[in-house]
Amino acid sequence: MKILVINAGSSSLKYQLIDMSVKTTLAKGLVDRIGLKGAVLTHRPFNGEKVVIEAELPDHIAAIKIVLDALLNPDYGVLKSLSEINAVGHRVVHGGEKVSGSVLIDEKIKEAIIECIELGPLHNPPNLAGILACEKMMPGIPQVAVFDTAFHQTMPPESYIYGIPYELYEKYHIRRYGFHGTSHKYVTQRAAIILGKNPEKLKLISCHLGNGSSIAAVKDGKSIDTSMGLTPLEGLVMGTRSGDIDPTIVSYLIDKEGLSAQEVNNYLNKKCGVLGLSGISSDFRDLQQAAADGNNRAQLALDVFVHNVKKYIGAYAAVLDGADAIIFTAGVGENSVEMRQEICNTLSYLGVILDEEKNKNARGKEIDISKQDAKCRVLVIPTKEELMIALDTEEVVSKL
Repeated sequence: MKILVINAGSSSLKYQLIDMSVKTTLAKGLVDRIGLKGAVLTHRPFNGEKVVIEAELPDHIAAIKIVLDALLNPDYGVLKSLSEINAVGHRVVHGGEKVSGSVLIDEKIKEAIIECIELGPLHNPPNLAGILACEKMMPGIPQVAVFDTAFHQTMPPESYIYGIPYELYEKYHIRRYGFHGTSHKYVTQRAAIILGKNPEKLKLISCHLGNGSSIAAVKDGKSIDTSMGLTPLEGLVMGTRSGDIDPTIVSYLIDKEGLSAQEVNNYLNKKCGVLGLSGISSDFRDLQQAAADGNNRAQLALDVFVHNVKKYIGAYAAVLDGADAIIFTAGVGENSVEMRQEICNTLSYLGVILDEEKNKNARGKEIDISKQDAKCRVLVIPTKEELMIALDTEEVVSKL
């Protein structure tokens, strides 16, 4: 089975074509600047040279068309016919309480995506645009929606209910939803395989650390708590997001800075986090270099991030009553030797004993970086969200 995975943004579209029989990516790429001048497709066939194509792409339909043309191209394509594509799996950010798993897309699911636009205004509209474009360009091919929020729908009420009047939850569905669900699901499933244990008998703390970061407590294969909330703004200090703050800061900024509520929302999402703390960059690599060069604010930003991660690990260890393993994934989690070291250096109470040599050689590898006698294992597992989307899509389509 060959599955095309689509991740549509407002002006971009990422894709991978995966052969599920061997779990191999046949081609992948990015369409950038959709609806803008200078639109470009960067296409990478398996074992082939990168191809860059400039074109006028007014909408997502044009973007999907140029992707399909690239996949079929006799020189750098990987398909002879679109009939070789058995299904399309779409990343959709917010499914609210409407959807608790990956599902075949029909009119009801599209309506659910539309209803959740107010909860995911930046992501759901382009996600839906990608779906509609694929339906138009590939009629008859099954389309599956894989929701970022679905994995966390197993959380108990005490984890997702906020301390506001319950009527607001009933009226507006204000609650914790959580995100990065596809990533947390993939790495926790891989962790069970690495540990050689039944996933339904494991207590795991999954740390998806990057420009956007979240931590999840996963017990018996199910998410029981996660750091992101109604939106991806809550939780850890991130690249440009503030993470957890006293809610009164919002009204304080409105009063002191003369900002509107929407301007404060934009400020907390795009100008805060380690960017705001450091005044330099939202990229952790830049901050590490600046800190090494003696920049105190860059070091402060890194220290605050590490402190945040440790707090959530400790909280989730309490919720889980211990942990069998801590997982590091995503850009920072997979690649930063120093960050993993700093985070783990005060987790001995959990039974964490890091093997420093293994940690140094773990950049981007799937590996257990614990010493042999460690009670709580520390795993580095590169996330493969596209593969997880394809696996979910395959499962849904196989039942048709």
